[in-house]
Amino acid sequence: MTIYIDVVLIENLIMNYIILLATGIILKIKIKHLRLITASLIGAIYTILTYVITIQIYSNFFLKFILSMMIIYVAYNPPNVKKMWKYLLVFYLTSFVFGGAAFALIYIVKPQDILMKNGLFLGTYPLKNVVLAGIVGFISVTTTFKIVKNKITKKDIYKEIKIEMNGKQIHLNAMLDTGNMLKDPITGNPVIVVEKIILYEILPKELLDNLEKILGGDLKNISEKVKDKYIKKLKFIPFSSLGRQNGMLVGIKPDFVEIVEEQKTQKRNDIIIGIYEKSLTKDGRYRALMGIEV
Repeated sequence: MTIYIDVVLIENLIMNYIILLATGIILKIKIKHLRLITASLIGAIYTILTYVITIQIYSNFFLKFILSMMIIYVAYNPPNVKKMWKYLLVFYLTSFVFGGAAFALIYIVKPQDILMKNGLFLGTYPLKNVVLAGIVGFISVTTTFKIVKNKITKKDIYKEIKIEMNGKQIHLNAMLDTGNMLKDPITGNPVIVVEKIILYEILPKELLDNLEKILGGDLKNISEKVKDKYIKKLKFIPFSSLGRQNGMLVGIKPDFVEIVEEQKTQKRNDIIIGIYEKSLTKDGRYRALMGIEV
């Protein structure tokens, strides 16, 4: 069987480029096509060298790993080591999917001559089949990642929680908010931000209606009974948000908070409830914001 080096080079250049393009789209990286072409060419040249030169399996594996890092660095220039590992992982996952598409194509096309040397498959099939495999792999991997991401988002972004205070309970939906890093500055306990309106079911009206005065140290409108029962549980949570720096939120420590999961229910008594005076959403889809740590 006659193998044309220029054809092998073009085939691998095309496939490498499509894999890198899919990886960049999945990771939502700004694509620079010249960098992708350069990285793809490096991979294609290595493929030619692998075929021409006999390389031991262990050194071959090591060289492939180094090559992968080089390709990722040239294609995307990761800003740090953590990003490098993330890009590398997605690159490998994408490559596996494309490999599956290529094997499926080999099975369907059934080239008359096929050769494997140093892990490289070569056969007498037209270049259009390589492009077709690349397109199929590209559509498969990008669609799969999109579906998986949407399912994870829908499943995990909203959580049902239960808050109990002095024997009274409320059930509500909380949204996972990656920007919620609030903590009680004294204890370091995490804070779940909850709409004030729903807390009327478990907290006294006179307490909730006087949050600004409480922040200012004015407790004249609070009865002694409420003071004795709730004042010691109050917390003052500093926060910063868009358009407001050095803000302060009144918080209160409930008896416990339960986070309802499909497999198990997590019951915690180290969470602070931050009282938010406005609505978090117009449609009431969720009434609380919960940080990743919780």
